Amino acid sequence: MLSADGLELIFNGANLFVLPFWALMILLPNWGVTQRVMASYLPYGVLASLYILLFVTLDGGVLAAFSDPQLSLNTLAGMFAVPHVTATGWVHFLVMDLFVGRWIYLQGQAEKLFTRHSLAFCLFAGPLGLLVHLITRAISRRWFAAANTEAADPV
Repeated sequence: MLSADGLELIFNGANLFVLPFWALMILLPNWGVTQRVMASYLPYGVLASLYILLFVTLDGGVLAAFSDPQLSLNTLAGMFAVPHVTATGWVHFLVMDLFVGRWIYLQGQAEKLFTRHSLAFCLFAGPLGLLVHLITRAISRRWFAAANTEAADPV
């Protein structure tokens, strides 16, 4: 099991690790460096490796409890009171939110969509950012489709 200081270092390091990627996508989305960095899987590989390290060093009792078919919300809440479990879960959130943010970013680049607001929501509340992006994309497609139809059929 990792020490409390080691877990704190991992927690703080993982939080700092993702920030430059979010900053690039939100603040400098069209910069060539941003496009090259976000095309890479390296950040996700690093975070996934960190997650695996945390996961395989979890106490066996915790792993058994996660696989219990009678797992309850109260049991889960108790497990997340253990710092090692919390750090593991937090890194899970960081890697998955960043990966979804990357998907939003890449889709925005490919379709010329405005994504800064969606990415900001995704950074702070992952699923909300995804939903905002899907709505933005649907509205943009409908609006631009209507604009293109009007331009093609002048009255």
